[in-house]
Amino acid sequence: MAKVWVYAELAGSEPTPISLEVLTLARPLGEVEAVVLDPQGAQVTRALGEYGAGTVYLGTDDEYRQFVTQPAAAALAGLIERHHPDLVLLGATHDARDMAARVSARLGLTVLANATQVDPRGVGFAAATSAFGATQNLWTELSGPSPLVLVRPRSVAAASAGGGAAQVIPVALPDDFPRGARRLGSVVAATSGPKLEEARVVVSGGRGLQDPRNFELLERLAELLRGAVGASRAVVDAGWAPYSCQVGQTGKTVKPDVYIACGISGAMQHTIGMQGARHIVAINKDREAPIFKLADLGVVGDALRLVPALIAELESRGVSD
Repeated sequence: MAKVWVYAELAGSEPTPISLEVLTLARPLGEVEAVVLDPQGAQVTRALGEYGAGTVYLGTDDEYRQFVTQPAAAALAGLIERHHPDLVLLGATHDARDMAARVSARLGLTVLANATQVDPRGVGFAAATSAFGATQNLWTELSGPSPLVLVRPRSVAAASAGGGAAQVIPVALPDDFPRGARRLGSVVAATSGPKLEEARVVVSGGRGLQDPRNFELLERLAELLRGAVGASRAVVDAGWAPYSCQVGQTGKTVKPDVYIACGISGAMQHTIGMQGARHIVAINKDREAPIFKLADLGVVGDALRLVPALIAELESRGVSD
């Protein structure tokens, strides 16, 4: 049976959602083992076992958080050289992209980014990626030893395997890891309501809102619907909304039950991050806007008139945040 490794990351003292998604994706592919390199990693080994990891390679040195990816990349490269996994899966996060590049450069391994699916193929594996605004799926056969695959968030739904405690194998930090960029601190953006990636309702705004102050309308609508606020790249680039709200190819991928696009034209860069929503509602003054091709319900009109009317209707029905 193939040995499939998952590089698991932490958010505080919990596994990141993408790590649990990748474990779920990995289970049908072979015997799953996880690698955790984080000072708080011991707190997540049980959860990783529950999601299918039979073994967890665990490194808990402080340097894994003090330095940006370099000690983790050195440790992961050393583990791959010693144990020769058949496949290494990572969530497509900023740190994991850096990790995959460093490990590939050290060991000369194949890397494939933004995979949405991985299947057995012959004696190895093949991975699917989206192209042309997610209108086409491309399958790439992975060659060479221990190929590295970065999996796009929300490609699969995380599901517990009902597994037991994983076997834990301690990992020593390499003495000679490069010491470059040091992490001086981190800032957690204050948020209220559900996280954008996990919200069942997402209300997103684009240039059609005309002014950054009009995002307050979306925030109120999202509160009433117990959802989260998203944004197109154009308004993020303009400074109207923080990058943490960006939905799209270079932002976050969301798959809510309902996605409400307000004043968003529907460029490929944006739709690739939200087209998996169960229901899409589009509000735009331009009846030729591409977003209407994806919408289950399209409203040709001014979002600055329709959104306040929708808020008033919800409030009149006694809906509250």
